[in-house]
Amino acid sequence: MNKNTTAEESPTDEQSGRLSDFAYSSIKEQLTRGTYKPGHKLPIRSVAEMLNIGSTPAREALNRLVFEGALVMAGPKTVIVPHLDLDALYEVTQMRLALEGLATEKGAFRATDDVVNKLLALQEKITLSLDERRYSDALHDNKEFHFTIYRLCEMPHLLSTIEALWLRVGASFHDLYPEFAESKYGVRNHMAAIEGLVDKDPSAVRAAMESDIRDGYRRLKQAAQERLKRQ
Repeated sequence: MNKNTTAEESPTDEQSGRLSDFAYSSIKEQLTRGTYKPGHKLPIRSVAEMLNIGSTPAREALNRLVFEGALVMAGPKTVIVPHLDLDALYEVTQMRLALEGLATEKGAFRATDDVVNKLLALQEKITLSLDERRYSDALHDNKEFHFTIYRLCEMPHLLSTIEALWLRVGASFHDLYPEFAESKYGVRNHMAAIEGLVDKDPSAVRAAMESDIRDGYRRLKQAAQERLKRQ
């Protein structure tokens, strides 16, 4: 420690832990919302500067995300956002169908007019972003659309598990475009889900959200297969 530095100026273990948790939560949210594309590098120094924290909590946060499979090491001080391979994509998709379907069905009856109006507003933003080819913006609001529905189930452990799946697959959602923007598969599925919520029909809402996952999987699988051919 520099002789001019007091004990009060040095971060305690508790403070460092809080900063690490803050960094972890921030990067996790960006990954689940598709802020980064697969292949994007996250150097420790860049993360520290972006979040205005020290290198130690930044490194700890990145290491946690590497351990959880959301990032992979690309060097001693850099991690990278990975592509999901076909096996991982299939596994994540099967889990999403089961768990997101469950959350949807359990919470559908709790959808109020305010929730429906929020979903309609989100979908309007998503559709505009797709039309203007602002795919990162579309993915940002897409996550909020899905989790607005899932949170209705009021099952926190289920939600945390679903978030862990989105942490793995969020970056790969970039492979949906431009096809999904042109076909409007997601738009139709989302509108069907909203219609089911208005009708108080949990089975219809679940079917719509599962269709959204399956349609997305077909496109992501195709993109993964195309990458294999190029290797």
